[in-house]
Amino acid sequence: RSVWEQTQRFKMYVFLAHVYIVDPALSLSLQYYWLFVLSRGLVGIGESSYSSISPTIIGDLFTNNSRTMMLSIFYLAIPLGSGLGYILGSGAKEAAGDWHWALRVSPLLGITAGALILLFVPEPKRGSADQGGRVKARSSWCCDMKALAKNRSYVCSSLASAAVSFATGAFGMWIPLYLYRAQVVQKTAEVCSKDICSSKDSLIFGAITVVTGLLGVAIGLAATRLCRQRTERADPLVCAVSMLGSAIFICLIFVVAKKSIVGAYVCIFIGETLLFLNWAITADILMFVVIPTRRATAVAFQSFTSHLLGDAGSPYLIGLISDALQQSYATSVLWQFLSLGYALMLCPFVIVLGGMFFLATALFFLDDREKAEKQLSLMTRPPSTVTV
Repeated sequence: RSVWEQTQRFKMYVFLAHVYIVDPALSLSLQYYWLFVLSRGLVGIGESSYSSISPTIIGDLFTNNSRTMMLSIFYLAIPLGSGLGYILGSGAKEAAGDWHWALRVSPLLGITAGALILLFVPEPKRGSADQGGRVKARSSWCCDMKALAKNRSYVCSSLASAAVSFATGAFGMWIPLYLYRAQVVQKTAEVCSKDICSSKDSLIFGAITVVTGLLGVAIGLAATRLCRQRTERADPLVCAVSMLGSAIFICLIFVVAKKSIVGAYVCIFIGETLLFLNWAITADILMFVVIPTRRATAVAFQSFTSHLLGDAGSPYLIGLISDALQQSYATSVLWQFLSLGYALMLCPFVIVLGGMFFLATALFFLDDREKAEKQLSLMTRPPSTVTV
C-alpha cells in the first residue's frame, strides 16, 4: 500500500484505540496516569499525521487561487475546532458534573472523521496539479531536508508560524483565567475557592475563537487575491501586516482589561482575527516554494518546529514568569492579575518577531518560487527522443 493509504488506516486504528483505551484510563486511579498519557499521545500521533498530509493532498489537487481557496476552507477547521473544544468541553463538564466527560465526547467525532477519510478521500498523483503532469523523480529524506534548510522562504515562514503558535497556545491556556482575574479586580466576580471554577470566560473565549478564526481565514483569502493583482509578494506581505497589526491590539488587551472586560473582548476579537488571517496563507507560501515530492516532509517539519518552538512551551513559560513575578511581591488579587498580564505581554513581542520573519520571507519569496518552478519543470519533463 502507499504510505498515504497506510497513514489513513493507521489514523483509523488510533481513533478506535482512543475509544477503547482513553475512557477506561480516565476512570482509573492516579497510578495509571501513564496509560492516560499514552492514550492521549496516540491520539496526537493520528492528528499530527492528518494535519501534515492533508495540505499536501490539497496541493496535489489544486493550484494558484483555487489552491488558496481550498486551503482556506481546510484551515477553517483549526479555529472552528479549537473554539468548539472550549464550548463542547465546558458544556460536557457542566452537564455531567465531571471533567472526564470533556474528553469522552471526542472519540465519536474522531471515528466520524476517520471513516469519512477512508471512504471518500482519494489519493491524488503527486504534483498532478502542477505543470499538468505527475512528478516522477524523487529524492531521499536527507536530500529533502538539506534542500528545505537552504530554502530561505520556507525557513522564515516556518519561524513566523512558530510565533503564531506561541501566541495561540499561551492565549488558549491563560486568557480565560486572566479575564476572570480582571473581573475579580473589578469586583464583578468573586474569588473562586473551588478546584474547577465557572467556565463562562472559557465559553466566551471559545466563541470568539470560532468567529475570529472563520473571519480571519476569509479575510486572508480575500486580501491575498486582491493584493496579488498588485504585487507577486502579496502572500508574505499580507501575513506580515496582519501579524504586526495583531500585536497592537493584543497589547491593548492588557491596557483596557483592568477597567473594561468588554473592551478587552473587543481587542481579543480584532487581535485574533488578524492573527488567524495568515494560517492558510502560510500553507500556500509553502506550496509555492517547495516542490510536490517534498511538501509532505516540509509540512510535517514546519508543524513540528511550530509546536516545538511555539505552543509546546509557551503556556508553561507564561505561567513560570507569572509565578516568579508573584513571588517577588506580596500576593494579592490585584498582583495576581497584573503578574499574569505582564507575563502575557511576551506574546505581542513574539508576534512582532513573527511579522519580521514574514517580511524576510517576502524578500526571498520570488527567488525561491522561481527555483521551485524550474526544478519542477525538469522533474515533469518527458524523456527526450533522439531522431536519426
